[in-house]
Amino acid sequence: MIDRKGIISFLIITFGITYTIEGALILTGFRLTGVFPLYGQLIIAGVMWVPAIATVITIKLITHEGFAITNFRIGALKPYLTSALVVPACFIITYTLTWLLGLGQPDWQLAGFRALLASTGAENSTMPSSALILPAVFLTSLFLGPTINGIFGFGEEFGWRGYLLPKLMPLGKLKAYIIVGVIWGLWHAPLIMVGFNYPGYPLLGIIGMVVMTTAIGIYINELTLQNRSSILAGWIHGAFNGQVYGIWRILFPNVNPLIGGFTGVIGITVWLFLGIWKAYRGRVVTTTLSGD
Repeated sequence: MIDRKGIISFLIITFGITYTIEGALILTGFRLTGVFPLYGQLIIAGVMWVPAIATVITIKLITHEGFAITNFRIGALKPYLTSALVVPACFIITYTLTWLLGLGQPDWQLAGFRALLASTGAENSTMPSSALILPAVFLTSLFLGPTINGIFGFGEEFGWRGYLLPKLMPLGKLKAYIIVGVIWGLWHAPLIMVGFNYPGYPLLGIIGMVVMTTAIGIYINELTLQNRSSILAGWIHGAFNGQVYGIWRILFPNVNPLIGGFTGVIGITVWLFLGIWKAYRGRVVTTTLSGD
């Protein structure tokens, strides 16, 4: 049996707070296109902690069950290092395939990025060459992604993987993974409507986001369950976001988000292969240990 009271309470709080804040932001005219205002970025970053807040409220005030279910522990260190390398590798594979299949061309000179900065009044004449910018941004994303972005990523993951996933596991792994993925994707719906990840595709973008979060969620779910750590889930989420906001969007500025890149069919396929491989490998390891 699943805890309907806890799950429904968690979802009402999470979606209620998130949609209210983002709805108010959107009504002010905020859009996720071009270089959007700093205040909007800060609000969106803050909203990433809403699932964690909803988890605490639900456990403390509604279900009174304690926090053991959330797997709030660090666990083994090896998966942190491995995922910090695997996630960027998947982005490299995704954009290499995007390029080879003719779905996007790399802007090696960063002309689009320079033009975007110029539109904000920034001075481009003193900007370093792309040969310096690209490696610097990529290396920075490797270190700051899991750490700085991981702090905000944990705000989401303490809810998605710390609370919701364990609550749904009595339904079976497949159903639990799909439901978490769909909920995670729909949680982003207001921002997608105004340009997040799928600019120009407000409705198809929501569907694309649901499929993408379900696909990447398999890998995060597996590592979370295998290592019993929601902190690890936040780390992986941070590594993912570190790449999202790293070099790929400035290097491939004109990719159709429904087909190429990390949000499209190419990326989703890579995430699915990664997740299925991790699930199969985890099952093999578990079976082997049980056989011993």
